[in-house]
Amino acid sequence: MHAARRRVLILVENLPVPLDRRVWQEACTLRDAGYDVTVICPRMRGFTRAEEVLDGIQIYRHWISGEAKTTAGFLLEYTTALIGGLVCALKAWSRHGRFDIIHLCNPPDLLFLVALPFKLLGGARVLFDAHDLWPEMFEAKFGALGLLYRAVCLAERCTLALADVVIATNESVRAALMRRGRLHDDAVFVVRTAPVNLDTAAPPDDSLRRGKAHLVGYIGVLGGSDGVDYLLEAAHHLVHTRRRHDIHFLLMGGGPEFDALVKKRDQLGLQEHVSMPGLVSDAFLCSALRSIDLGVACDPINAYNDCCTMNKVLEYMAFARPMVMFGTVEGRYSAGEAAAYVMENDAAQFAEAISALLDDPARRAQMGRAGHQRLTTELNWERSAQCLRAAYARCLSS
Repeated sequence: MHAARRRVLILVENLPVPLDRRVWQEACTLRDAGYDVTVICPRMRGFTRAEEVLDGIQIYRHWISGEAKTTAGFLLEYTTALIGGLVCALKAWSRHGRFDIIHLCNPPDLLFLVALPFKLLGGARVLFDAHDLWPEMFEAKFGALGLLYRAVCLAERCTLALADVVIATNESVRAALMRRGRLHDDAVFVVRTAPVNLDTAAPPDDSLRRGKAHLVGYIGVLGGSDGVDYLLEAAHHLVHTRRRHDIHFLLMGGGPEFDALVKKRDQLGLQEHVSMPGLVSDAFLCSALRSIDLGVACDPINAYNDCCTMNKVLEYMAFARPMVMFGTVEGRYSAGEAAAYVMENDAAQFAEAISALLDDPARRAQMGRAGHQRLTTELNWERSAQCLRAAYARCLSS
């Protein structure tokens, strides 16, 4: 008789699966390792089915109020997410049985409230998957003063206290969490994000250039902390100050600031120079990444972004595309020699770095090769998958 499969519940609030590539890769890795995996996530961004089984993974999606832009909006979003997550967790428990591990993905650091009764009453172990440092994220959006900021810091401490094991996306996050949670070294693992299953042989699409000699690409969230306003100002500098009409910009992605950024693009007179198609399919994304001459990561330098590993950076590297980016700490670690770094949050300097790199095709090719080699050797997903499996083994033995 075979031993019963260990049951895992993954909770994520800010993106649905399989759109959240990191969470989906983790879920698939755990499935392949023999775990019975259930994921609870929000209904949003085109993923509206309340329940489905996809690639052998059970998914429950719940309603939330929407992607927030204000503190009041965040309170409503997180309240509805907690209620929806708890209802789905109870449904999964009643249908499939107890969970051995509950895997909490932040932000926010509030999902411990969903896991708490299952740990206290059902004996589930808790693994905290720290995608971001939530206090730094909150500070970048709203500042570090006030009762809400103190509540955010308290939520992080509660999550760390409840967790049996912690995984972090990089060494900066790991060090911060070990210090704040007073955690033992063997209870905190680094599981880096790395793109898999992207069609790097997709055919390029020259129509995306809109007749221009150069195509600059951005892929990611269009939110308040992502610095896309810097990119639009850099495009304005190149087009209207430097009079470079040989560059087209392709900004792919959606988010809470999408409409405001489209309006800003139009106010800057960039309609003919900047395309913003919103959320795109994987096929479109891969074709676009094959088409661009360079990618940009415009997340500004601050305490939050310094600790973030940006998916866009790794996706550019997967397609051997050089980058221009603000020189955040973890951004520089990820990209290595594949990027040109701007060390001040300045749109004009960012524009000049783009211009210089576009005018140097030999350098672009060398940087692209260096990034691809780094991703496929030092930063590949299989290394992270090994760390994920080790973290789960540690969690079960704790």
